[in-house]
Amino acid sequence: MNLPPLTQGRLLRRYKRFLADVALEGGETVVAHCPNTGAMTSCWEAGCRAQISHSDNPKRKLAWTLERTDMGQGWIGVNTGSVNGVIAEGIASGAIPALSGYRALKREFTVDLPGHPRSRLDLFLSQGEVADAFIEVKNATLLDGECIRFPDAVSARGLKHLELLAALAETGVRAVMVYAVNRPEGTAFAPADAIDPAYGRRLREVTAQGVEVIAVRILHEENSSRVGSEVAVELE
Repeated sequence: MNLPPLTQGRLLRRYKRFLADVALEGGETVVAHCPNTGAMTSCWEAGCRAQISHSDNPKRKLAWTLERTDMGQGWIGVNTGSVNGVIAEGIASGAIPALSGYRALKREFTVDLPGHPRSRLDLFLSQGEVADAFIEVKNATLLDGECIRFPDAVSARGLKHLELLAALAETGVRAVMVYAVNRPEGTAFAPADAIDPAYGRRLREVTAQGVEVIAVRILHEENSSRVGSEVAVELE
């Protein structure tokens, strides 16, 4: 997926959850929107390299957006708003074999399931030779040794998505959780049990109930991001 033009800088601090001070190469410091609701643990430190994009939309409160950071091993995708597009393109191009073979893909798909509140999942695949697939995508960036974990903060919303996927799996459709490993380090994906034990416990339970779990690497190029190879999933 192509990214907007990127400006180089150094991330000075992140504060009030959605704000980041970035020092540009010319010496100016700007305030950028940080579109990441997590703790961003292991994704930044004061002075690390950063890339930000600029918007000319006059309705925006902040013109700049924090897109990527670098902790020394390569770019980390911290803009969670762009991940769904990368995964959608990866599915369409056949880069995720387990999700290939569908002729129709919809984003932000509304789910009305009896017994559950009306909800939205990130992607819906249909018109394939196998059952329709309901997909939720999570941006995984927490580095723990050789493992990339999710979530990096307690996630009640993430837990609700697991419950919905489990209920969908019971109806005979495919219910899929895709973890986008959005940094170059790490050889496997696993839930962050030390941070959110309820999430890790429920993830293991729903996989036993038919929910599929896929982890894929996001590769960062100069002005784009794309799906790379699958990453091993460790749930034991």
